[in-house]
Amino acid sequence: MTLIQTIATVSIIIAALCALVILVHIFAGHRQRMWIMNVVWPITALYSGPLGLWAYFKWGTLSTRNKSKEQQKKPFYQSTAVGALHCGAGCSLGDLIAEWALFFWPLTLFGMKIFATWILDYVLAFFFGIAFQYFTIKPMKNLSAKDGLIAALKADTLSLTAWQVGMYGWMAIVVFVIVGHELEKTDPSFWFVMQIAMLFGFVTSYPVNWYLLRRGIKEVM
Repeated sequence: MTLIQTIATVSIIIAALCALVILVHIFAGHRQRMWIMNVVWPITALYSGPLGLWAYFKWGTLSTRNKSKEQQKKPFYQSTAVGALHCGAGCSLGDLIAEWALFFWPLTLFGMKIFATWILDYVLAFFFGIAFQYFTIKPMKNLSAKDGLIAALKADTLSLTAWQVGMYGWMAIVVFVIVGHELEKTDPSFWFVMQIAMLFGFVTSYPVNWYLLRRGIKEVM
């Protein structure tokens, strides 16, 4: 095992442990006010590791059911970050499923697997991203199923697209510039690179979420 593979393996294990800590804390009686956030926070930790764990205990625990409305208030930059993480969790879940689906049923586009993967990544990220937003905005605004779906599309389409752009950008740099070839999904280095890609997704999605929240298109969480 190379040094980078060792680092990648350690990063993946630490991230998994961070996600487990969050799950244990949630099931120990600290459920989120919005049930979908009980899914968002562990997924966030799977790519961000200790950083996601810190964010959960710093920001996420403010939104548990046992907190008063006054205690749940966050500065706008924190609400924006949580909004971006909410979007990113749906994207991450879609990306994870797409990557393994194309591992078992490989496809190529323009002679490369990565381009076909990006297409399926976006489709599934879009599906899960909108679903995550739907289950947030529909009960919050008490909307019908149709209106809830429309509101979710307005609130998250730009955000999840920005997230995917950041992720794709980093993966392209790794594959075409740094490494010079596609990484195998059985290589821990691939998933380490994906963890970093998700952080880039957060960076590119953050200003979009800022705009959407300021305009009232997306709800503050």
